[in-house]
Order: sequence, then C-alpha cells, then structure tokens
Amino acid sequence: MCLPSAAQTLIVEDSLAIDSVIVQDTVIVQDTMMESSEVHHYQWSDVREMRDSLRSIQRTTRTRMNMEVRQLRDSVRAETFATIDSMPHELRIGWGDMLFESLVWHEEHHPTILPTEYIATYKEHYRYTQHWYVEYLYNMGYWYSVGMQVDYSGVLWDNVTRNGQGTELVRVKNQNFHNIILLPTIRFAYFHSEYVSLYSALGLGLNINTGTETDYKGRTTTLAPAVNISLMSVRVGKGRWYGMVELGGMFSLMNSNEVYMLGSRICTASVGCRL
Repeated sequence: MCLPSAAQTLIVEDSLAIDSVIVQDTVIVQDTMMESSEVHHYQWSDVREMRDSLRSIQRTTRTRMNMEVRQLRDSVRAETFATIDSMPHELRIGWGDMLFESLVWHEEHHPTILPTEYIATYKEHYRYTQHWYVEYLYNMGYWYSVGMQVDYSGVLWDNVTRNGQGTELVRVKNQNFHNIILLPTIRFAYFHSEYVSLYSALGLGLNINTGTETDYKGRTTTLAPAVNISLMSVRVGKGRWYGMVELGGMFSLMNSNEVYMLGSRICTASVGCRL
C-alpha cells in the first residue's frame, strides 16, 4: 500500500513543479514582449527623425548642386562667347561625298550578241573627284554667322567605241564635267558648350558647270542656281582649332532636262580655325 501512495505523491509533486515553471515562463515572456514593444516604438521614432534629416540634407545638397551647375554653365558660356568675340573670323576646308553622282553616272554595260557591224560608244571607267570646299565665315553674333563657300566636284570617264561583239575599237580617255559652286552662306547656332557646338546652315548661290560635253544647246559651260542645306552640323573643339561634321544636301538644276545635283554632298567633314 505504501508504493501507490509514494507514486501518487511523486506525480503530484512533478505536476506542481511543471505548472510552476509554466507560470514563470509566461511571466517572463510577457515582460520580454513589453520591453520589445517599447524598444520597437523608440526605434521607429529614431527612423522617422533620420528620414526627415536625410530629406533635409538631400534638398540642401540638390539646391547647392543646381546652383553650382548653373554657375559652371554660365562660366563656360561666357568663356565661349568671349572666344567668339576675340576671334570672329572662321576659315575651314572640307570634303564631301558624291553619292548622287555615283548613282546617276556609272558604267553602261555593252552588249556582246549583236552583229559585228553594230557600232556604239559607251561611257566607262568613271572616276569621281569628291567634293572639296573652302569656306570663310564672319560671326555677326553668338548665334549666327555669314560668309562665302566655294565648292568643287568633278566626274571623269572614258568614251569607248565597241562593235556588236563588245570588242573595243576606240577609247577616248578623260572625258569630264566639273561643277564650281559659289555659295553665300548663313549659319545658325542653337547650342554652345565648352567643347561642342551645334549648327544649321543655308547657302544660295551659283553653279558653273563645264567640261568636255555639250548640252542640248551645244554649250560646254552653263550656269545654274545652287542650294546647299546643312540640317545639322556638329563642331568639336576648344579655342582656335576645331573639327566639324555635317549632314545635309547640295542641289543644282537648270531645267527639267538638266539636273546637275540632287542631294549630293550628303555628308561632309572639315577642319577649321578661328582668326
């Protein structure tokens, strides 16, 4: 009978011990959660203060940087304009493509299956000089300049007489035509910086077309109006020397039967100096 009593007593004591531990743990957890909540509350308060402080610093920094950028921009612009004032004359030399001429005037294929008695003359072995030009400009102000441009271009070929089988009979070398264009020009600038400037330009002038060929009136030299449009010019350089790249086109025509240029000199590259 003693054994069961002893077992019951032990079980009761163990249960009380476990309940006591559970109660103590519950109190500890509650106390810990309260302390964590208070710490959490204080931490969020610190974060809000830090956020407001960072925002204030950011606004102040942004304002100061914007002011410094404006001051730097004004300084660069003043320096650029001072350079233009001190050296208003510009002289440059450049090159331009002959894409239009190479598409229009190219070698004609001669037949080789006609009777031998058939005789015809063909234009062969085309050569293109490319465009070469010289320009002088005077800066009337910061945003526009006026001046004169002289452009030269030419095409050469051989007149080859062949029979119906394609056999060469006669070759007359270095047949040619040349265009000398005089262009009063005005240039507009719409952006200036320390090293890069952007322009557009318009030239209206006279094309002198001459060479070994004759036109429908029997003339070897004719005159025609000429137009040069520079849609965008990018100039890179600081001080006296600079380089320039342009996109545009040159046009010159006499009438519906004589088109000398129709979109020639699409791309040009040049070097120049201020004087």
